[in-house]
Amino acid sequence: MMTFRNIWKDRSAAAAAEMALVAPLLLIILVGAIETGNYFLSEHVLVKGVRDGARYAARQSFFIYPACTGGSQNITGTTYNNTKLLVRKGSLNSADPDRLANWTDSGTAFTLQLTCTATTSGQNVRGIYKERPGGAPIVTVSATMPYRPVMPVFGSSSLGLKLNAKQQASVMGI
Repeated sequence: MMTFRNIWKDRSAAAAAEMALVAPLLLIILVGAIETGNYFLSEHVLVKGVRDGARYAARQSFFIYPACTGGSQNITGTTYNNTKLLVRKGSLNSADPDRLANWTDSGTAFTLQLTCTATTSGQNVRGIYKERPGGAPIVTVSATMPYRPVMPVFGSSSLGLKLNAKQQASVMGI
């Protein structure tokens, strides 16, 4: 009976037992914080790339201005390819590494549109576009891609999270 009382009063391993109970919770909080931080970093990198692409595309020469009388038109050709390359790599050099390692042509949706605001007579249009019948042209760049987790071992790769970015810029090219 004396041995049972000694074991019951002995507190030498209490800290180890408490740590064993709390360790899984601490590990889940740590992994969650790392994944959340990585998600927001990846989203920020994509937003920065799309913003750079919109600024680049807004300064290109578009030959469709005379036909720009309202509505949206998808941009194709060299301007589209160069803008996509700039968003993806951060430069116009195709040999540079991708900004995000999970950028794939099959899994990433990328669009480049030119939108012209239709103006009617009597509207008060000012600035450099007041003489243009189509109004102020705006370039819209958007990209959507799947999120690649840091630790896919813990099952976060099956969540299907997407990174989204969209940016507009007023066209200044001729």
